[in-house]
Amino acid sequence: MAPEGAGGGARYPAGGEPPTGGAPSPAGGERPAGGGQVRAGAPGAGAPRDPAGGARASGSVKVTHRGAVVEILLDHPQRRNALTFRMYEQLAAACEIADGPEVRAVVLRGAGGAAFAAGTDIRHFTEFPTEPEAAAEAGLAYERRVGAVLARLLALRAPLVGVVEGPAMGGGLALAAACDLLLATPDATFGAPVARTLGNCLPAPVVARLADRLGTARTMALLLTAQRLDAREALTAGFVHRLVAPEELPAALDELLQRLCSQAPLTLAALKETERRFSSAAARVDTDDLLRRCYGSRDFREGVAAFLDHRTPRWEGR
Repeated sequence: MAPEGAGGGARYPAGGEPPTGGAPSPAGGERPAGGGQVRAGAPGAGAPRDPAGGARASGSVKVTHRGAVVEILLDHPQRRNALTFRMYEQLAAACEIADGPEVRAVVLRGAGGAAFAAGTDIRHFTEFPTEPEAAAEAGLAYERRVGAVLARLLALRAPLVGVVEGPAMGGGLALAAACDLLLATPDATFGAPVARTLGNCLPAPVVARLADRLGTARTMALLLTAQRLDAREALTAGFVHRLVAPEELPAALDELLQRLCSQAPLTLAALKETERRFSSAAARVDTDDLLRRCYGSRDFREGVAAFLDHRTPRWEGR
């Protein structure tokens, strides 16, 4: 079956409407998620601004609300769905829509079918100050901004289903880990190769979530070696719920959504909240000093420059 829309949208249960039948949103059910309207988990003040205009601000997050299912689409396919700062804000706003009382399942996917999300648009990091202390604070503000969005995704009452086609790298890996269930195509890959590419650091909540999903040893091996996990390895590790051929993806997603929409919603919400509570202790570990050290370093500035110049970075350890 041909995909629906730019991101290959699902055929929703029961002939286009999930069984619980909430009201569709205006304009055929699809709308961009508005920035700056988030009530919970909004990005904090002082985070680096989203540069106005140009390719850096061209991506968007689109929300389709049909009946009991909300689909959130990361729509920046020309850059493999790399997330701009504006897109993070829109993603937080999308969570408010996804937490509506009539919603029974939420889908998160990337547009175009070639990538889930290639992480944060690296060009944003060129906006950081060059002075080490100011750069460190900018990096910390950025991580807090993204962390608030990830926390909001984790707090969704309805199950969050990620559909991963192609790479889920860096911030894309963090988004995939925030999902309760992942459907992946055979070309899906997962990784956060910051030790090889940028020289920054992952915050405690992301490392903790990956350790929960992949196991501590596998997570550390993935991060320390800056390698990728392929779809089959992710399935074996339990990170991916089901591996699906691209042509079977719409039907597989339909089947899963129908099952989720037929379950007791309070039970599902309670199970999700139970997991979130017992997993939250490690996520609260304070690693601000480590983030400041990495983002304020010469190595981070070199990593960003090398990435944009398509060359190997020259690490100095300072």
